[in-house]
Amino acid sequence: MAFYLTGQNQEWERSQSSLLLALGLSIFLVYVIMAAQFESLLHPLVIMFTIPLAFLGTFLGLHLLSINLSIVVFLGMIMLAGIVVNNAIVMVDYTNTLKRRGMSREEAVITAGGVRLRPILMTTATTALGLLPMAMGLGDGAEIRRPMAIAVISGLIIATGLTLLIIPTIYSLVDRLQSALLGRSESSARADSEPETADESSLSPRAESPMPDLQDHPAT
Repeated sequence: MAFYLTGQNQEWERSQSSLLLALGLSIFLVYVIMAAQFESLLHPLVIMFTIPLAFLGTFLGLHLLSINLSIVVFLGMIMLAGIVVNNAIVMVDYTNTLKRRGMSREEAVITAGGVRLRPILMTTATTALGLLPMAMGLGDGAEIRRPMAIAVISGLIIATGLTLLIIPTIYSLVDRLQSALLGRSESSARADSEPETADESSLSPRAESPMPDLQDHPAT
């Protein structure tokens, strides 16, 4: 006699690899779009740090409500990967704008956090309230969609709070690293150009001294 797991467990085993591939592809596409927008490879990494924070909130919400990990929950996590980065994009973009206006790194981070706090909270609140009826299980077939809504809401709320606290610190560290790398590359390029300038100056023809005109001073 043999026993087999059926139902949601069987479907989860069948679709686990494809869902993981879809999640990884969505995260990669989000990074590529942000790298092209910011014209930087390091600043998008700061924004991408919000995704594991969101997943931490999702697992915490599922644990508190005793909801098992399923296909529907995984679909909610894929949605969450594209939603949760919006708050960090708003903050990082405005910080870069303030730096281009002449502010220091610390002043730009503090000012951006204060100015963008209200839009970030409003965006999170409207998204969570829009998914609240689904999370409450209202309507026919809502029990199937309820885990997805809970995954998105819990991940979004936790990620928003941690974004306001952690992302400014990570941005400062990454921006300081980028400035150090750029300064080192510029100094090395300057050092490489100095020997070439010295060689060119040594190879330049010397000005010849004028020869005396013998016709103006005839020999006596």
